[in-house]
Amino acid sequence: MLNSKPLKLAASAAVFALSLSAAAVAQDTTIKIGTEGAYPPFNNLTASGELEGFDVDIARALCEEMKATCEFVTQDWDGIIPALQAERFDAIVASMSITDERKQQVDFTNPYYSNSLVFVAPKDSEFSASAETDAAIGVQQGTIAADFAEANYANADVRAYPTQVEAWADLNNGRVDAVLGDFGVQHGYVNSEEGACCEFKGEPVSSDDKIGIAVRKGDTELANKFNAALEAIRANGKYKEINDKYFPFDVYGG
Repeated sequence: MLNSKPLKLAASAAVFALSLSAAAVAQDTTIKIGTEGAYPPFNNLTASGELEGFDVDIARALCEEMKATCEFVTQDWDGIIPALQAERFDAIVASMSITDERKQQVDFTNPYYSNSLVFVAPKDSEFSASAETDAAIGVQQGTIAADFAEANYANADVRAYPTQVEAWADLNNGRVDAVLGDFGVQHGYVNSEEGACCEFKGEPVSSDDKIGIAVRKGDTELANKFNAALEAIRANGKYKEINDKYFPFDVYGG
């Protein structure tokens, strides 16, 4: 009878090699993440061109949990959904509000934070967020803030800017009376050197906004992986660690 030991060893070695190969494939998975890079403190480019911010750190934590590598692609906001559809990247992690209109173009994960809309204006300003205001209001184009301002301030001069930063620049220069935007990003502004001129005006005008990760229509597998990873980093404390790095409050919300 032939000795079967070499055959068994060879079979075991083959199985081990296949296991290593599968593990290597899992470790080598790259997920391309689209983000704007002009929305501090959520996503922004440093002076040296590096991406930073809450969105960026959350994306990295999710990729790490999924044992994948994040590769970031910066994209102007007004073209970010078409770029996803054109497969320039696999997902959008850029503080995108989950809306019915966008659901017709992309699929969303579960929310990874909550948002409200608030006004900021110069500290010595008497700006009021009443529906009758005829003030010049700055917003970022293509956002829920822009839609809300157009729908609710018929007498106002609503001015849309390509980026939030440009809206703030005109606020600083006196070209607009107030800026409407997301609470988290406005909080970062009024607590920065550039925003020292300004403060919140009134209470949030809208507070039912949820922010999700967008994937291509039908990419349920990737959305489910993100959802599982989000649940994991919420449970293991990584989410809180990132939250506390940027905010003195819980952005996740209810």
